[in-house]
Order: sequence, then structure tokens, then C-alpha cells
Amino acid sequence: MIRHVYIETFGCQMNEVDSARILALLGNMDYRPAESLSDADLVLLNTCSIREKADQKIYSALGRLRGWKRGREGRIVAVGGCLAQQKGSALRERAPHVDIVFGTHSISRLPELVRIAEGEGAAVSTDLSDDTSHWDVLPYLADGASSAMVTIMQGCDNYCAYCIVPYVRGREISRPSAEVLDEVRELAARGVCEVVLLGQNVNSYGKKEGGIPFPALLKKISRIPGIRRIRFITSHPRDLDRETIDLFSEIDSLCPHIHLPIQSGSDGILSSMERGYTRSEYLRKVEVLRKARPGIAFSSDFIVGFPGETESDFQDTLAVMEEVRFDSSFSFRFSPRPGTRAAGMAGAVEREEAGRRLVRLQALQDRHTRERLEACIGKEMEVLVEGISAKDPTRLCGRTPCHKTVNFSPVTAKQGTMHRVRIRSAGHHSLSGEEGGPCG
Repeated sequence: MIRHVYIETFGCQMNEVDSARILALLGNMDYRPAESLSDADLVLLNTCSIREKADQKIYSALGRLRGWKRGREGRIVAVGGCLAQQKGSALRERAPHVDIVFGTHSISRLPELVRIAEGEGAAVSTDLSDDTSHWDVLPYLADGASSAMVTIMQGCDNYCAYCIVPYVRGREISRPSAEVLDEVRELAARGVCEVVLLGQNVNSYGKKEGGIPFPALLKKISRIPGIRRIRFITSHPRDLDRETIDLFSEIDSLCPHIHLPIQSGSDGILSSMERGYTRSEYLRKVEVLRKARPGIAFSSDFIVGFPGETESDFQDTLAVMEEVRFDSSFSFRFSPRPGTRAAGMAGAVEREEAGRRLVRLQALQDRHTRERLEACIGKEMEVLVEGISAKDPTRLCGRTPCHKTVNFSPVTAKQGTMHRVRIRSAGHHSLSGEEGGPCG
């Protein structure tokens, strides 16, 4: 019997690819994607716990699902991901209408847990283990998809003072390179031309297992026919090595964009965060990257209001932003996570002051983003077509190698193809242009 599942994903790209893998697993049980919540027999929340705001969003969503579940007999509510890993059975105590709680290492057990719930039982599985059998399942891929994310590792060994990830994702495990390459080849055979390699710290790939290092993996992927673009997320500034940097000048398909989280521009705060690098070391790597690939785009992460952060520390962060002029960034007010070292640190910054600093930082980033976008006006850029523009169905949407969103017309290009687009104008977060014909 065909049933339908509705998945809502919170948080990072790792959760997104986990959701796609979950959809493939459930597909083997005759579950199909639901077009809407009302059509679903099973609703699954794949959760994040990196900030308090993420927790609040998930509990709010669970509250709304209480009425949904009462609407038809046999409906199932499942919660997976990082919040599920962190809370375990306590999540069901707070939300008794939840039938399944499964952690980040229990994805492969989901079919078994669903069968228990279908029999009107409750199931909780949140043990951390070395089980990586879920990697054997190719994530669900929508028809015509041109880009796909590929997990190359999971977990983290860094234990930055503020970060919950090692506690909910477990210790670092690298996926065997043969499995990664097989998945990329399968994706290429399905028409995917861009792959995004995922890991909490891709630069430490293979080191614990004694496998091939990350630069060697990049070289092997670049030789797979059909793969025209390669991206990776995330690089830890401490571990980004010269060999990887040099590949930006050696591999044409390696996109000129890097996400390199700095978190703070203050050496004192970076030390308290236990990030393992200084401001000058970070800026030196930015300089070397720009020499290796002129025009490379940078994105980053910032935490504002970390314990002990003074106005002077914050000014150091703004100064780094002025020097690098990031194309984009993700910035957040510090959120203490239970169990992390930062949660017990002295010197808490008043919430209102941290909020004011965040507004100032984001205003500066908006100015730099607009500056970077306006510099594209008049240029002809290669765009990978992703589909119809969300804001205007008469136009198409795609991304440049530097990861900039472009909306363009006329609608003659096909999803998954590369086209030249003449940029005519810049918005706050995207570009607008006109199609100039297919690429190569």
C-alpha cells in the first residue's frame, strides 16, 4: 500500500542530505513524498540543536502536529536529527504524541522504527555508534536535479567551546573514498553535473583512517566524466592546508568559492572559543587563496556576544570584515548549548547588547554583499540552471561558479544545463540578467 511522508528539515546541509537519504529508505517501504502536510501519513522532523532558536522552532512545529495527528487515525510523528539525539526519551515526555525519536546514528534503523510505530508502538533509538550503513543508500534525487550533496564524513573531533555538534553527531568518521567515488559516478550517470562534498571539517578527511587525504579525493572526483562543478563545505581555517588551496588554481571544476568560518576577529575570543588559529593566520590563508584563484568568493560564519566579548573585540570582528569583504555570511547571537564549555563561561554579554552588535554586523555584511553583487553588472557569467525563479515564474534561476544566485530570461534553457548570462542589475542578495546562450 502506498503511503506518504512529509519531511521538514531544520538546520544545515548535513541534515538536508540526511533527509534525502531518509526519503530513499522510506521509499523502499512504499512511502512517497507528500505534496502537503494534509496528504501525509507520516510526518518527520529532521532537527537541529545548534542554537536555542532552532529548538524553539522545532517544539513549535511539534505543537502544531498534535492537532494534525488527531485528524486521522494511524498518522505517525517522527523526530530525528540533532535535537532528537540530544533529548532522546525526554522529547517524548514533552511531546507524548511523538511516535518515533531517532538520533543521528540511527538513520539505518528507521524502517524498523516505522514498522513499530505502524503497530501502534513507540520507538526511541539514540545510541551513538560507528554504524554508517545508511551511507549505502543513495539519497533521494528529484527528477532533473543538476546538483547533489555527497556526505564524505560525519562527526567532529574539534570540540570548540560553543559547539554542540561533537555531542550530537559523534566523533569524526570518514567515509571510504571508494564509496564516495561510486556515489559521485552514479550521480553523474543520472545527469548531475555539480556535487557538494559535505563534512563538519572536510580538511581532516581520511586522516584518522589512514585513507587518501582530502586533496587526493578532490582530484579523483574532478576526473569523473560529467562532473563540471565541485564544491565543499565546511573548511576549518586551522586545517585548510596549502595542498588544498593550490587545487583552486589546478582544477577548473573546483568552484571559486569557499566557506571559511572565522566566528570572531578577536584573538582573545578565538582563544576562548578554542578555534586553534589567530586572526592573522586566518587572513594569511585568505591572501593565499586569492593568489591561487583570483576572484574567489568567500563566505563565513560569525558569533556575536560570546562570553567575554568587549566592544573592542567586536570592533576587531568588524575590522576583519572590512579587510576581507565577504560575499556573504551567516551570523548569530551567541546561544549557550547545554553540555558545552561555553555554557558555563563567565562574562556573559547582555542579550540586548549582543542583539545591537548583531544588527551592526549584519548591516555591514549587507553593504559588502551588495558591493560584490554590483561588481558583476555588465559581466557575462556562467550559470548552472536550477529551475524556475521563485519570485517570477516567467524567469529561470541558477548559480554562478562563485555561488551567486542569478534570475534571468527568456525561459529557453533547461534545468541542469550551463548558460552564459549577461548581468544587468543587482538586488540585495541576487543578480538579474539575460540569457546569452549555452556554454560549451
